Amino acid sequence: MNNKSRIIILAVLAAALTAGYIFWDLGPNWDYALPRRVIKIVAIIVVGCAIAFSTVIFQTVTNNKILTPSILGLDSMYMLIQTGVIFIFGSTHIMIMNKNLNFLITLAAMLIFASLLFKFMFKKNRNIYFLLLIGIIFGTLFGSMSSFMQVLIDPNEFQIIQNKMFASFNNVNTDLLTLAIILMIAAMVYFMRFLKYLDVMSLGRDQAINLGVDYDFVTKRVLIVVTVLISISTALIGPITFLGLLVANVAYQFIKSYQHKHILPGAMLISVIALVGGQFIVERIFTFSTTLSVIINFVGGVYFIYLLLKENKSW
Repeated sequence: MNNKSRIIILAVLAAALTAGYIFWDLGPNWDYALPRRVIKIVAIIVVGCAIAFSTVIFQTVTNNKILTPSILGLDSMYMLIQTGVIFIFGSTHIMIMNKNLNFLITLAAMLIFASLLFKFMFKKNRNIYFLLLIGIIFGTLFGSMSSFMQVLIDPNEFQIIQNKMFASFNNVNTDLLTLAIILMIAAMVYFMRFLKYLDVMSLGRDQAINLGVDYDFVTKRVLIVVTVLISISTALIGPITFLGLLVANVAYQFIKSYQHKHILPGAMLISVIALVGGQFIVERIFTFSTTLSVIINFVGGVYFIYLLLKENKSW
């Protein structure tokens, strides 16, 4: 079976699960339930595509298949901004009440942080591993600052922050959906000009430079796209750690190709299948007795340990 056939199978399965989620047991009040299900499933698909896409290209430029973009500290910075706004201005400030304004300001702050980080870190021939080390340090710093402010604020306002701290597919922020779709499409279209370099960059920094790729230039643009996509997914559902790791590595195993023109659509379709199918099971079988984010983090955590043990044996 060639890769096109594998992608077609994934697309058919994703479409079938999406249709099943939307139309299964609509009931007599279908005119009420149908629009809400469609909006929710579109938001879940956007999140799945953003996380899968960003994780695959991030793992390519880092040349490591067990890393996720959260190691840069972007999730922690998102929580720091949300906590800081409520700590300084209160939960009734327009930056909290107006979700689109909140999202744009948060995205702008994250892009500025990422740009400064990349500009400073890529000086003096420092490589991306030094950037990741600095990202871990900043992520820990941001997390500590958020925790410090959270213990000082009013308990009612802490409840608002707590809702943003945990990923929830049952309470998707659909107010941002239109803006999120526009930004995600714009980021992916902008990225297409660099897609041809990723297959070479997956060989490593030295090999890519020897083959004529402006490695640092392409890496900076890739990381900017990753920042935008992670901001979108975090704003819609909240921080989620292991989904990208899970779907990217399953895509590597299933597609069996080094070409990103096959891996990227495969990873996005697997992500959609995992999220839509998982949400269907959570709602129809478990009747909301658990959440999809808990299942993903449990399965992803076990898979992460498996990858670590597998890589350890290869040394």
